[in-house]
Amino acid sequence: MREQPPYLRIADVLRRRIADREWSPGDRLPSRAQLAQECGVGENVVRRAQELLISQGILEGRAGSGTYVAELRERLRMVRSQCREQSGGSPFVADMSALGRRGTWESRTEAKVPAPADIAARLGIAEGELCVRTAYEYLADSKPVQLSTSWEPYSITAGTLVVLPEGGPHAGKGVVDRMAEIGITVTRAVEQPEPGEATTEEATLLGIQRGALVTRIHRTYYADDGRAVETANIVVPAALCEIVYEVPTDPPV
Repeated sequence: MREQPPYLRIADVLRRRIADREWSPGDRLPSRAQLAQECGVGENVVRRAQELLISQGILEGRAGSGTYVAELRERLRMVRSQCREQSGGSPFVADMSALGRRGTWESRTEAKVPAPADIAARLGIAEGELCVRTAYEYLADSKPVQLSTSWEPYSITAGTLVVLPEGGPHAGKGVVDRMAEIGITVTRAVEQPEPGEATTEEATLLGIQRGALVTRIHRTYYADDGRAVETANIVVPAALCEIVYEVPTDPPV
């Protein structure tokens, strides 16, 4: 039988010490050097063990401060449903409100950004064609829980009041409602979820460890004429959120 890797053994030790209430939520752990000496291993082994527990939501790292026992946080329920998208308003805000939390977001928009190859393929446009790109950070009670980067073909919204998703009189209305303002009817959304690991930038924005498990969702909205009008890369941290798909069914005839 293969011996358990040292970092997994140390992760079990730390997990047990937390379960035994040696450290409580919010407590700062001893330094890696001290833990390494106590456990008879190298500091790199302790680091890997801590990174594993951070990815599982048991610990949390704070830059320049150390490693702490994570505060107990309920995993948020993220409902993915086109019906909710078409109901008006923000589905994220509605979901957070149902959980008794305040849902908000921060955004940064850049106009006339050339589409990279993968985005162009999803939008059905030529590589390098201009798009409006908006980066979002979604917050629940002021804590980050989801990231999204949206791309819209500039040719569709140029010269209209909805060219900037978060600017003008229709700011923040969402893709479906904004497109309706310029006579485009969005009829469906296609989503492709896949597991992944957080990049350094994503981890920093979400307050999680680099390499922590995330769900990546490629979402694309289509109009009734078949055109793709928006596509987005969505990142949801697995330790903080659970994703639920709500699928409508037609009533029997």
